[in-house]
Amino acid sequence: MFIRSVKVPSSSGVVHEYVRVVESIRENGRVKQKVVLNLGRRDTLLTLLPLLQRFLLGDAPPPLEHDGPLKVLDASTWGPILVVRHFFHQLGLWPLLDSCRRWPRLLPDEDPDDDWPSRVLALVANRLVRPLSEHALAGWLETDFVCDRAGRRYLPKWKRHGRVEVDLTVLQRWYRTLDHLIINQANIEVALYGRLRDLFHFQPDLVFYDLTSTYFHGHGPEGFAKHGYSRDGRPRDVQVVVGVVMVAGWPIAHHVWAGNTRDSKTVAEVVQDLSKRFQFRQTVFVGDRGMVTEKNLHVLQEAEGDWGFLLGMTRRQNPQAEKLIDRIDEACWLDCPGGINVQEAKVKPRTRVQEVACDRVGVRVFIVDSDERRDYEQRQREKAMARVRVGLEKLQKRVSEGRLIDPAKIGAAAQRVLTRNHGHRYYTWQLTQEGKFQFDEHPVNLPREKKYEGKYLIQTDQTDMTPQDGVAHYKELNEVERGFRSLKDPIGMRPIWHTNERRVRAHIFVAALAFLIERMLERALKDARVPLSAQAALTALQTIRHVRFQADGEERTGVTPGSDRARQVLKALKITERRPPTPPEGPQTTM
Repeated sequence: MFIRSVKVPSSSGVVHEYVRVVESIRENGRVKQKVVLNLGRRDTLLTLLPLLQRFLLGDAPPPLEHDGPLKVLDASTWGPILVVRHFFHQLGLWPLLDSCRRWPRLLPDEDPDDDWPSRVLALVANRLVRPLSEHALAGWLETDFVCDRAGRRYLPKWKRHGRVEVDLTVLQRWYRTLDHLIINQANIEVALYGRLRDLFHFQPDLVFYDLTSTYFHGHGPEGFAKHGYSRDGRPRDVQVVVGVVMVAGWPIAHHVWAGNTRDSKTVAEVVQDLSKRFQFRQTVFVGDRGMVTEKNLHVLQEAEGDWGFLLGMTRRQNPQAEKLIDRIDEACWLDCPGGINVQEAKVKPRTRVQEVACDRVGVRVFIVDSDERRDYEQRQREKAMARVRVGLEKLQKRVSEGRLIDPAKIGAAAQRVLTRNHGHRYYTWQLTQEGKFQFDEHPVNLPREKKYEGKYLIQTDQTDMTPQDGVAHYKELNEVERGFRSLKDPIGMRPIWHTNERRVRAHIFVAALAFLIERMLERALKDARVPLSAQAALTALQTIRHVRFQADGEERTGVTPGSDRARQVLKALKITERRPPTPPEGPQTTM
């Protein structure tokens, strides 16, 4: 037997040397080498060799001996980056990004061979760990060990230029990474979708689509950042609208529109994209009530292939809604199974559904009655009614005291009170001939509101879908909404500082990639039955540190084991190699 080594390139392009024990054998008259034992990577063996030698000789491993005190030079957070690199490998992002085209218009001093895929990993990791702007990224690079695929650490280069504290040449590299990334978005999303299907074996039977908005600090790109319906409660800030498409719980695509785009205007573009780019042919489109227009239903019916729909219906400003609710037969309710929260509750809230006759050909309507939703909507109505009543009583007092006499001004004041808190739904008022201001509960609107409480409507063209299945599928839209909360808060898609539309789109794409990796981490933890959320796991992983220290006059590196929870996460992900790649000879850092 004798020793041989073989050099093997990884999916990220780094070449590792592996050591093997082989023996010569004769087969069919020819001498061949048979691998007896794989010993592992050469760089790892060099570190372990002294310990291994002592172990084989039966000696107890002595404590680390050194001439002087152990001097720690640096201890940077490494665990979260280690996990992001793991998922980069699993998703095949290294070769995928390497095959992508680059932004064609480089500045004269830019490196055309810059390792931009490694910078993408750094940006995605930053979204997951400590979401910052590309400008503020430099501070994070000082505290966390972030390296390129070859193991060279990224370090900031500080150089003040006006209000910018980072060297502009280095900052430009990170901005250019966004440019490289966004021009390849369409191909990257399709390739990742294919990879997800290979890994998790799902079919695109149901497509879930929903929208959110995210706001800007400052003016944002002209013509793109606009005022619109703000889901962030920031109506004074300009924004963009973001749509996310999910299949089987995985985000597969996203779209970005100007901030004043209406929900219903986005559906046709999304359906066309899914048909053309992803080749979806037999799929049920699941969306919220804001998607419903006759035009969009026609788009789904005319889409290439066999598209169906499962959509919410608006209750208000919909003359059909009240008519459909009036067709409820109290003897025809069907109970819907509850989720884990319902099962664990002491008083189990009930969700019921029944199908009612619909006047439109080929359309079925399910009416859902939810105890939880009724309790919530009733509380909200009572709060709103109390606020409106206080305002009307104050107005009544002003009129009775003679401080407000003009009927036109009284009417305008009443209108202002009723406009707030949806007062028109609950109250009506009149001014008597004697000039008295009177108000009362609305005889038509209020009973209608009470009738609507706890109920929502779903429509579909699927003939083989049961009402209970319709409710279960529609509730899966909550996964998209949960994804929005993750995108906005821990991943930090908002606020946006960019003033260039291309880089706004790239910023959101980075957040979408981070969201996908967070979902993969969540799935791996769930499969391994580790009771941690993705964010709790990333927090625990921060206890794993890359340490650079000096002993015996020699500089060395190591990785701490981390906390118990951090080790649980690594075990769930089957990560055994915790050290970063050994950088090649030459500079150990990059910018």
